[in-house]
Amino acid sequence: VQLQASGGGLVQPGGYLRLSCTASESIFSFNTMGWYRQAPGNQRELVATIIADGTTVYADSVKGRFTGSRDNAKNTVYLQMNSLKPEDTAVYYCNARRILVKKTDYWGQGTQVTVSS
Repeated sequence: VQLQASGGGLVQPGGYLRLSCTASESIFSFNTMGWYRQAPGNQRELVATIIADGTTVYADSVKGRFTGSRDNAKNTVYLQMNSLKPEDTAVYYCNARRILVKKTDYWGQGTQVTVSS
């Protein structure tokens, strides 16, 4: 399984970005798709989990500002990030999780998001 993430960049506070993550196989084959982020010196943290029915669960720190979505035909999930803050600066990782007998996580390569004036 390969996950290709894109869309990161440098943006001013209050700006927006849209991240994309395309999987090499049908995203229906995964129980959840998700976005995580890791800032320097910090542990990787969950940002949003997108369930197969499209329901998205968000970290408290991004509720009301970030929106997760999926396009099943394109095997792609998105993270629309609005009202960005400097504390959103991190490397963002796409995750796909498959739960059969055991849980298996797949990761994209990460895309840098920098929020700075």
